[in-house]
Amino acid sequence: MSILRSFLPIVARSNGWRCFSTGVPSDMIAELNKEMESVFGESPSSSPLGSSPSQQPARHSNGAEDSPLVLTHTDSSGQAKMVDVSPKEDSKRVAIASCRVLLGQKVFNLVASNEIAKGDVLTVAKIAGITGAKQTSNLIPLCHNINLSHVRVDLTLNEEDSSVVIEGEATTSGKTGVEMEALTAVAIAGLTVYDMCKAASKDICITDVCLQHKSGGKSGSWSRN
Repeated sequence: MSILRSFLPIVARSNGWRCFSTGVPSDMIAELNKEMESVFGESPSSSPLGSSPSQQPARHSNGAEDSPLVLTHTDSSGQAKMVDVSPKEDSKRVAIASCRVLLGQKVFNLVASNEIAKGDVLTVAKIAGITGAKQTSNLIPLCHNINLSHVRVDLTLNEEDSSVVIEGEATTSGKTGVEMEALTAVAIAGLTVYDMCKAASKDICITDVCLQHKSGGKSGSWSRN
């Protein structure tokens, strides 16, 4: 405590401490503050020695850019709810999703030659995907019942990995998006491919179910790539 004894009288007080002096070099002030903190257990509440006041921790503003992400399907008490979309503006909304069904070489050859016992795999799965999109609100509890203006489901055979690549598109003009309808379309189409082919193999795998693109609504457009 050599600096304390050499330079400054100290006045202790109940809510902190204060030191008084003039003409003390800034490096000595910094060292003095460290000694005082080691003695009294806290930093000075003010800085009459001429040093800059201690900085307060930065605080985040309450602007939209700093707002935390929230789950829209839960209320303030954490209970599940259906989102009220009535205040939203109507707009054209489009969503595209995809998935892949890994068949294996044996089953792939049977599908490609249309020799599966149950019939035309790709055609049946296509119809199933379209039907699935229209039934989304019955399958996913908190989805809205949407009037779809268009549903497209395409299935393509991929020889490189013996798979069926499925792409689904859903379109509507309304207050909420159709991502779930597009995703349901490809998922149901993929499950139908499995059902049509399961007698030939149990190794079939449905993978990579994901949203590829969406447009419309307040959030605008989004694409995976």
